[in-house]
Amino acid sequence: MDFALNDDQRAIQDAARQFAEAELAPHSAEWDETKHFPVDVMKHAAEMGFCGIYTGEEHGGMALGRVEAALIFEELSRGDVSTAAFISIHNMATWMIDKFGSDDLRARYVPRLTTMELIASYCLTEPGSGSDAAGLRTTARRDGDHWVLNGSKAFISGAGTSDVYVVMARTGGDGPKGISTFVIEKDAPGLSFGAQEKKMGWNSQPTAIVAFDDCRIPAANLLGKEGDGFRYAMMGLDGGRLNIAACSLGGARLALETTQAYVTTRKQFGKPLSDFQNTQFKLADMATQLEACRLMVLRGAWAIDANHPEKTKWCAMAKRMTTDACFQIADEALQLHGGYGYLKDYPLERIVRDLRVHRILEGTNEIMRVITAREMLRQ
Repeated sequence: MDFALNDDQRAIQDAARQFAEAELAPHSAEWDETKHFPVDVMKHAAEMGFCGIYTGEEHGGMALGRVEAALIFEELSRGDVSTAAFISIHNMATWMIDKFGSDDLRARYVPRLTTMELIASYCLTEPGSGSDAAGLRTTARRDGDHWVLNGSKAFISGAGTSDVYVVMARTGGDGPKGISTFVIEKDAPGLSFGAQEKKMGWNSQPTAIVAFDDCRIPAANLLGKEGDGFRYAMMGLDGGRLNIAACSLGGARLALETTQAYVTTRKQFGKPLSDFQNTQFKLADMATQLEACRLMVLRGAWAIDANHPEKTKWCAMAKRMTTDACFQIADEALQLHGGYGYLKDYPLERIVRDLRVHRILEGTNEIMRVITAREMLRQ
């Protein structure tokens, strides 16, 4: 086993780090405070190739692997967790269109998505289904040369701002085999958006309900084959779970680095906090957890790139372990700052708020345990 990055991977990592330090980190607190969606900055990220990371080169993607994507998202999230997470979602939706779309769909959308001329959202979760994703109730009915959709999607990042929505809807009977996927433009008749949600974190991106009321779209906007939509959604989520785990790595790493600097200068009882063995043990545990999680994420990324038969299990394991552990690292970092960690003068409280949702989205960590156990017992 070779744990070293190659020259190309180090160059990609360095480019993402420099972009994050220059264009994300200086504005992270302000975007959180003002709930600003930094579309202009994300378009700069697209110029770097970060909005079509594992999309094919034919339509402007970088055609990189999931290992490179994990490296990029860790660095971007060290600059700003919320914005990096949205770029991850955009990548997932773009990849789905590029991977499963017809030649016409790919040519129409992918070139403008990789440049972020168009912004994409992923629409699976519904108000009543939650973790039972295959129980979704939004319907799509064929009507001549169109599909007509009715229903709603909840907790959709980018809702109301995004130009393109990758939507899972029921075209057949109950269960996953009755679900298809569609590409829907923002101005489609019958498409509307709810009020912006007031959230604990992820404040640099909008979140709202997406509603379909006899929403008519061209029949050609069916993604791939009818009835295969749930499979496409789950394949997208394998990578999406790793991306969110990588975003947790970046946030936790910033929390640890900030704390390491703080405890060497903050004095209590006449000596720096770093002189106390309790502090040293906490730092050691945090660093060990962070490194272990990174290895899990990279293993999952390797599994997707290699199309390993256990890739779904390893991605679920990596997502569960990493998002749980990184939240705990950020919380411990806040604790080591004492009262200062609770103030917005420091990034800790923002990191804690932003990382908390990672244990819920892209499949809750309880569902990650279900997936892992199911795959184990299937053997």
